[in-house]
Amino acid sequence: MTCNNCAAGISKSLKKAGFQDADASFIDGEVTFTLIEGRKAQEAIDNIEGLGYAVKEGSAEGSRGLALIEKKFIFSVIFTIPLFMHMFVPHDWWLNHPLVQIALCTPVYAVGFWHFGKSAWGSLKAGVANMDVLIFMGSSSAFAYSLVGTWMYWGSHEVHNYMFFETAATIITLVLLGNVLEHRSVQQTTKNLGELTRMREQSTARIVMRVGEKVKIFETDPKSVKPGDELQVNEGDHFPVDAILLSDTALVDESAISGESEPVSKKVGDELHSGTLLLSGNVRVEALRAARDSTLQQIIDLVKKARRDQPQIQILGDKVSGIFVPIVIAIALATFSVWYWWLEISLAGALMNAVAVLVISCPCAMGLATPTAVVAGVGRAAKNGILIKGGSTLESFAQARTIIFDKTGTLTTGEFAVSYTHNQLGQRSNALIKGLEQHSSHPIAKAMLNHFAEAEAEELREVRELRGEGVEGLSANGEKIELRKSDERHPEADLLLLVDGAAVAGLRIQDSLKPDALEMVKAYKEEGFRTVLLSGDRKEKVLATAEALAIDEAHYAMSPAEKLSYIEELAARETVVMVGDGINDGPALSRAQVGISPGGATALAVDSARVVLMGSKEMQSLGMSFKLSKHTYITIKQNLFWAFSYNVVAIPIAAAGLLNPMVAALAMAFSDVIVIGNSLRLKVKKLD
Repeated sequence: MTCNNCAAGISKSLKKAGFQDADASFIDGEVTFTLIEGRKAQEAIDNIEGLGYAVKEGSAEGSRGLALIEKKFIFSVIFTIPLFMHMFVPHDWWLNHPLVQIALCTPVYAVGFWHFGKSAWGSLKAGVANMDVLIFMGSSSAFAYSLVGTWMYWGSHEVHNYMFFETAATIITLVLLGNVLEHRSVQQTTKNLGELTRMREQSTARIVMRVGEKVKIFETDPKSVKPGDELQVNEGDHFPVDAILLSDTALVDESAISGESEPVSKKVGDELHSGTLLLSGNVRVEALRAARDSTLQQIIDLVKKARRDQPQIQILGDKVSGIFVPIVIAIALATFSVWYWWLEISLAGALMNAVAVLVISCPCAMGLATPTAVVAGVGRAAKNGILIKGGSTLESFAQARTIIFDKTGTLTTGEFAVSYTHNQLGQRSNALIKGLEQHSSHPIAKAMLNHFAEAEAEELREVRELRGEGVEGLSANGEKIELRKSDERHPEADLLLLVDGAAVAGLRIQDSLKPDALEMVKAYKEEGFRTVLLSGDRKEKVLATAEALAIDEAHYAMSPAEKLSYIEELAARETVVMVGDGINDGPALSRAQVGISPGGATALAVDSARVVLMGSKEMQSLGMSFKLSKHTYITIKQNLFWAFSYNVVAIPIAAAGLLNPMVAALAMAFSDVIVIGNSLRLKVKKLD
């Protein structure tokens, strides 16, 4: 594909053929669609190839055809330079002989005819005319006019007034130069994704097989690994799949996943993520998930999906791009008519003005404005351990001015100090609490299990978690066992253990604020955000946390339903950001336009969130995620402004006869490079 309109044409053609959710990407060279029953993937391949494109197997990085573009450009330059030089030598030099100029121009035009003509024809068949239609028409007009003029005035001194072979060749060569620069720039925007993909493809799994007392290790593709397989990982290897450490300790570089440069020490039982690097020692691990479900694969999938999820701001650009080429052709025809019949200039002059209009137009820049910025922004975020699920999330986050926080495990560490206020059952209370909390994923439950680690859990049945309230179950002799929030009758306790409704024990839970939480809240307030704290915890604790962090508004003792109701009411009026990590935060995270969850949160919270923070420095990542969203959105607006203003200014100048077609070709070639270059700034741009 040579431009974003090529991708739009493929998508439109596949949808027309009945392939659901069809989406082609010029950025990463991939096409996706939903394959319904009764249809085959080969039908989609035939449809795409029928438009003049080739479908290649393997990763998108290997199918860009960049080397071929470079070869076409170099080939064209070799013939175009001497052809262009004829303008600076006397008329009687051999470079000005018509046959020499035809001989120099024809190879270049043949390359352009095949490269741009094939793409133009494919786009017209798909019903979405791309910029190659304009380039093909402009270069062909100059070449055909020159041939006819040479034939009609052969042997006459006037023949040189009709020869514009250098214009045709230069247009093709300069646009090919733009294609080369564009492809190199696009490759830079997808560099982070390419690194992750190569990491996945280059990793090797060493499966440990035990036959009696013998142990054999054989290498295989990570795709062959099944959950439960024992693997050997050597120093310097990337972990091929998510796994649990079985032996010794391990020093791991997790920068590819979390963005943190400092090595992390792992002990037996700790989880290891695919794509992370073992820095020292040789270890045995147990595969936790298949390769297709691994953390690395999820990151790759999220980054790709983010490119397809277009912001609302792109809709205008897409609409204009869709009708742009027919409008430009109409303007070019009008330009020719006005200059030739009304202003009565020469046929050659009128034609060159019309060609300049065709060549200087660039719908490609409008199509690239958003996806290049989104890919660069999401790629930088992923490199820093921030997974952003879609370009629309970036846009919503950048426009939001209210951020809502859950308290426990989000602003606080979740490393609770647990103590009894009273206990009537002695050691049995420990056993009952452990028997209940092992069925919960709430941060407090994890703290309870750590605190009562040495207790033997009492076996309970029909255990169920009451969202926002607690956990309940039945003992072996039918007693109803509950662990619930305390009430006004026991103000000294945070949780109550009840047996058949009687409070037999009270527990005090003390938590501490996360490092950098105050700085993070302050940073959001400086950006103009209203900060809100929603918590199911007791009034005293919630208000104390809000005061310590200078949060604007706090609500306490809220059930999950009340949290959801509050966010629904607020989201109906404005864009809302919600940060939470508990199982009870799932509905609220889904309802907010931007839900944010730490990577170590519950699966429901991570699935419900639109932004996932993978690293341990969550407060820093939370601050950076907004800054990246804001600067990506600014970049998109800058790109679209340039793309629109360039055409608004350039087309009238060309129509007025103030631009030579060759200068127009150079300007067009660099217009989309400017857009991509601006997007590339996101990779290194200072966010403060």
